[in-house]
Amino acid sequence: MIKKLVSHLGEYKRAAILTPMFSALEAVMDILLPTIMAFIIDQGIEKGDMNAILKYGLLTFLVAVVALALGVLAGKYAAEASTGFAGNLRDAMYENIQHYSFSNIDKFSTAGLVTRMTTDVTNLQNAFQMMERMCVRAPVHLVFALIMAFSIGGPLTLIFVVAIAFLLAVLASIMVPTFKIFDRVFKNYDNLNASVQENVSAIRVVKSFVREGFENEKYTKACEGLYQQFVNAESRLSFNNPAMLTAIYGCNIALSWFGAKYILHGALTTGQLNALFGYIMNVLMALMMLSMAFVMISMSAASAKRIVEVLDEKTDLPPAKAPVQEVKDGKFEALIESLMEKPLDAIKELYNHREIEK
Repeated sequence: MIKKLVSHLGEYKRAAILTPMFSALEAVMDILLPTIMAFIIDQGIEKGDMNAILKYGLLTFLVAVVALALGVLAGKYAAEASTGFAGNLRDAMYENIQHYSFSNIDKFSTAGLVTRMTTDVTNLQNAFQMMERMCVRAPVHLVFALIMAFSIGGPLTLIFVVAIAFLLAVLASIMVPTFKIFDRVFKNYDNLNASVQENVSAIRVVKSFVREGFENEKYTKACEGLYQQFVNAESRLSFNNPAMLTAIYGCNIALSWFGAKYILHGALTTGQLNALFGYIMNVLMALMMLSMAFVMISMSAASAKRIVEVLDEKTDLPPAKAPVQEVKDGKFEALIESLMEKPLDAIKELYNHREIEK
C-alpha cells in the first residue's frame, strides 16, 4: 500500500526528500541550545566573565537563526510536497474512475467515491506533511537529546528512560483501539453521504410521498452514530495530555531532587543541571509531537487503505478490439451510416463485444 501511494509523488519527490533533511538539521540546531546555555551559566555568569557571556550569547543567536531558516525551508518544501502529492492522488483516482463500469461504481457507491477523493485525500495529505516534518524532527530530537543528556548527567538519564517507557505504554494503549474506531468512522461517512445524495437527487419523490419526516429521522440517526464514534475516539485521545503532563512534572521533580544532590557533591554544575532541564523538555516534546503524528497517522491509515482500493480497482468492461476513435466529418450521422453499411450480424457481434457504445 505504501509503495503504491509513494509512486504518486511524481515531480514532488525532490521536495519530499529535502523536507526531512531540513527538519533533521533544524532538530540538531535545537539540541545545541541547552548546551550553549550551560556554558553561558558556568563560564560566564558564575565566573563573572562578560566576554564569555557575549561570545556564547552570540553563538546562541546564530544557532537560533540557522534553526529558524531551516524550519522555514522545511515548512516550504513540506507544503509543496504534501499538496502536490494530494493533487496527484486525486488525478489518478479520477482517471481510474473514468474507466469504471456500472458495477464498479455500485461497489463503492457514488458518495463513497466522492468521500475518498475529498475527505480521505485531505486526511492523507495532512498526515504526509506531519510525517515529513514531525516524524523526522521528533526522533532526531529524542535521540540527540538523550545522547547529550547522558554525556552531561550520566545516571540521571535513567529518569528520561522511565518517562519514555511510561509514555510509550500509554500511547500504545490509546492508539490501537482508536485506529479501529476511525476505520468505522470513515465507513459511516460513506453511508451518510450516500443518504444525503439519495435524498437530494430524489427530493421530488420524497415530497410526493410526504417522506420528509422519515428522511430527517434517518439522517439524524446517522449523524448521532457518527457523533458517538467521534466522542469515543476523542475521549481515548484525551488521555494523551494528562500522561504527558504527568511525565513532565515527574521528571522535573526527580531531576530537581537528584540534581541538587549531584551539585552538592560537585558531580554536576548549575549550568549542566539547567541543560538537563532543557533536554527533558526536548525529549518530552519530541514524544508529544510523535503522539500527535500517531493520532494523525491512525486517522489517515484508514483513508490510505480506502484510496488504494479505488486505485487498484479494475474495470469489469473488457477493452474494445477495434473501437471507433473518430467520426470523419464530425457528424454523428456519418457514424450511423458506417454502421448501416455493415451486415446486421456484424453489428450484433460488435454490440455483444462492446465494440460500439450501447
